[in-house]
Amino acid sequence: MAIADRTGGSMTVSYAADIAIAALGYIAADPERLERFLALSGLGPQNLRISASDPGFLAAVLDYLHVDERLLVAFAAERGGAPEDVVRARDALCGGPPREA
Repeated sequence: MAIADRTGGSMTVSYAADIAIAALGYIAADPERLERFLALSGLGPQNLRISASDPGFLAAVLDYLHVDERLLVAFAAERGGAPEDVVRARDALCGGPPREA
């Protein structure tokens, strides 16, 4: 499944997972970022490797970045992408954008 963007491009689930894994690596690269992420997620370091294969967990990693604009922009800049790519990747992992109630 691919999610189309406004320019007609698309993002595959595989590419979205790659972005999420890169985001997890970005979080894990800094002890303070990792500690905060683990505290909020309820996971321990031993669970990260196992969880990283779950698309739902990967989407949650991208949600975590999305709610912290500073972190989102810093991650996007480090990987040479746009912050919007993180949102598109999250949508691809979840099957589409969140639905309004």
